[in-house]
Amino acid sequence: MQNQKNIIDPVPPSGGGGGIVYNVTIKVNNTIAAEWLEWMKKTHIPEVVGTGCFTHAVIHRLLETDETEGPTYAIQYHAANKELYNSYIQDQSPAMRQKGLDKWGDQFIAFRTVMHIVN
Repeated sequence: MQNQKNIIDPVPPSGGGGGIVYNVTIKVNNTIAAEWLEWMKKTHIPEVVGTGCFTHAVIHRLLETDETEGPTYAIQYHAANKELYNSYIQDQSPAMRQKGLDKWGDQFIAFRTVMHIVN
């Protein structure tokens, strides 16, 4: 199996290190996996990046995980600074999360982490 990686609007922040990565790891039920991935690529991720809080996003498919119930993806949204990330979490995130729940219900499990880019 190949590692599936897609870059959505790849415009990284200028300069060297720094920046914030908002990582959303999602295990998707097999019954919706293909349609969910298309929705992420064509609808959800462009909407999140379109808020102006992130410069781009990268989709990773996790390898060497149990895929009995479905694949696991990590979506990494890149923000130039913590203030932009905080703005997204406060002002945009609740509505974006609700859209996913409205569309897919309990057919996925997600958890989120935030990282600072060191180099």
